[in-house]
Amino acid sequence: MRSSNPVFSRRGFSRDTGYAGFNAVPQAGGPAVGTNPYATNPYATDPYAPPAPPRTNVMTMDDVVTRTAMTLGTVVLGAVLAWVALPVTATSFGLAFGSALVAFVFAMVQSFKRKPVPALIFGYAIFEGIFLGVISEMYNSQWSGAPFQAVLGTMAVSAATLFAYKQRWIRVTARYARIGMTIAIAFVIVMVVNLLLVVTGVADHGGLRSFGPLGLAVGVLAILIGCFFLTLDFKQIEDGIAYGAPREESWLAAFGLTMALVWIYMEMLRIVAIFNR
Repeated sequence: MRSSNPVFSRRGFSRDTGYAGFNAVPQAGGPAVGTNPYATNPYATDPYAPPAPPRTNVMTMDDVVTRTAMTLGTVVLGAVLAWVALPVTATSFGLAFGSALVAFVFAMVQSFKRKPVPALIFGYAIFEGIFLGVISEMYNSQWSGAPFQAVLGTMAVSAATLFAYKQRWIRVTARYARIGMTIAIAFVIVMVVNLLLVVTGVADHGGLRSFGPLGLAVGVLAILIGCFFLTLDFKQIEDGIAYGAPREESWLAAFGLTMALVWIYMEMLRIVAIFNR
């Protein structure tokens, strides 16, 4: 399942791409549902035949954890360097938004690629980190400790989402994904329109992104959308491991998790600022 919006595209493990789809469950002792070439057991027709030899170079949870740690570490490194080296000035703001634009371009290019390109993923991570470092320093200068609180909030929300997913309180189905993606795309479109209205002076005080109750409600909705993206990533990682996706897919898993966590952190930073006003 891939989104029609490349910014929020997630590599799907669907039947038409050779990986497990939403709600697809591996069949013990036989071929998987669909046409997944990685899940087929050539000995399934003979119960007395030896099991198929394990395939090598397949994605594991260790691969996902390692690569996610690498991409998140790169984001943190970029943020720390920007925080230390760039004081809060108009020039640093320009550099921050320029870095955000470059990170956006890298994310777009990777989203259109059929295979992961680690250089693009690391490029996204370092430039996104520079943007986060400058923005975090700006928030910290206004509301001391806000970035640290936002980090704790991001960790808490992510852990709660993972717990809810593991407990199967959240079931990622095709319908769930379609509805969630529709809401996410609509949210982004509304936010872009809101930004244009603010820039042109039509909307005052940030419009929907104000630091009042309306801005708080929008921020909470944005965090819920970030949690939705996390659940898609969790499901696709689970399916990829269960169906023996190639190891390189772990880079896409790390990329998706990193983008979702950055999204949640940015929204958490705004909510912390609203509560500290």
